[in-house]
Amino acid sequence: MANNEDSKPAETPAAKPAEATSAAATPAADAAAKPTGDQKPGGFNNNRGGDNRGGGNNRGGAPGQGGGNQRGGFGGRPREAAPTDSEGNELTEKVVFINRCSKVVKGGRRFSFSALVVSGNEKGSVGLGFGKANEVAECIKKASGIANKSLEKVCLNGPTIPHEVYAEFGGGKVLLKPASPGTGVIAGGGVRAVCEAVGIHDVLAKSIGSNNHANVVKATIKALSMLRNKEEVFALRGKKQEKSL
Repeated sequence: MANNEDSKPAETPAAKPAEATSAAATPAADAAAKPTGDQKPGGFNNNRGGDNRGGGNNRGGAPGQGGGNQRGGFGGRPREAAPTDSEGNELTEKVVFINRCSKVVKGGRRFSFSALVVSGNEKGSVGLGFGKANEVAECIKKASGIANKSLEKVCLNGPTIPHEVYAEFGGGKVLLKPASPGTGVIAGGGVRAVCEAVGIHDVLAKSIGSNNHANVVKATIKALSMLRNKEEVFALRGKKQEKSL
């Protein structure tokens, strides 16, 4: 009977060196796969897809061209210049009142708006404008344009008015009195808006009649247009100022 040990196949001596070779190659492959230095996982570094290509603060271009903290282009719309009068003085616009009117139609309501605006250069000129439109901004724009074209020159005595004056327009009745320096504009509503726009800093005012904004503003402008200084009064009377003193 043959021995069992003799029946086993002989081991191949070349198999062990092959296993040793594969075991030695594994650490080298792992070392190559690990990132070193500035290299990032996946074979990417700072020069590919980093700060120099679509990265960093200059994404999409230089600052001001959609990149950095100024993304979105070169800026917004340029601001419109403030309106001025014929002498180049900047005009101040004040919205006195905005009225809303609704019309019932099939399917709902339709709204329209009207605005009352006072404009002045704070140096003795003031104007009034009234505009209507289907949008608030549009009606204010219309009223401002009308007010800027209808400026009237009034007579002032420094920061106040030269004398007491009373005027009426429709149901609106307004009384204006001069005030000492430091008093301020003692008025309300449309009277205050007109006084501030024309450049009056010290005045006592009282609205006696109707509360209608349009009539009160028109009565105030009428009262201011009735103001006269000494020189104009002496010229109307045909007298010289030296003789009157």
